[in-house]
Amino acid sequence: MRLVLLGAPGAGKGTQAKKLIEKHGIPQISTGDILRKAVADGSPLGKEAKSYMDKGELVPDKVVIGLIEDRLKQPDCKKGFILDGFPRNTAQAETLDAMLKKLNMPLDSALSVDVPKDDLMKRLTGRRTCKGCQQMYNVYFSPPKKNGVCDKCGGELFHRDDDKEETIKRRLDVYDAQTAPLINYYKKSGILKSVIGVGGIDEIFKKVCIILEGK
Repeated sequence: MRLVLLGAPGAGKGTQAKKLIEKHGIPQISTGDILRKAVADGSPLGKEAKSYMDKGELVPDKVVIGLIEDRLKQPDCKKGFILDGFPRNTAQAETLDAMLKKLNMPLDSALSVDVPKDDLMKRLTGRRTCKGCQQMYNVYFSPPKKNGVCDKCGGELFHRDDDKEETIKRRLDVYDAQTAPLINYYKKSGILKSVIGVGGIDEIFKKVCIILEGK
């Protein structure tokens, strides 16, 4: 299974990725993880990536693609992989396809986890984090027993700046503008599959398995 996961912030694609990894024994390839490891290892591409990161600039696509190519050559990718967080736009998708063709590892599917925007807003703006133990809650879906107080350690719950409504709206707008066009790209390629990411985690995973594997 060679898969790209698509979905807006809060869609739950990371949770579904973990379950697919457990089931199929394939790695999840996150560009953030790859960049951090390459920088820590001091590899040539890692040093190049670090030079951009130190200046607060985005790492160019050619460097990211080079890191992904190195990762895909590892033995644990022989059975497949899940790409999460890349590509983010159609230009990156075209570059990725060319690289995968060269490696004879074309994508099987691009899975879009679709969630209505109102639900995404509640999932993201409703999050509260404990200042003590970092336990997460959601005021809409999994509230603490006592408002503002952690069930586990009694610590104070707070609303992170990046979970506030204005920030979330900006993140969703960026996703719509940059990443959502990928859905059309993969639709034209004939490999797009979609799942409604609403309901229990296991319920959604059953639908994912039926969509990807036909069972």
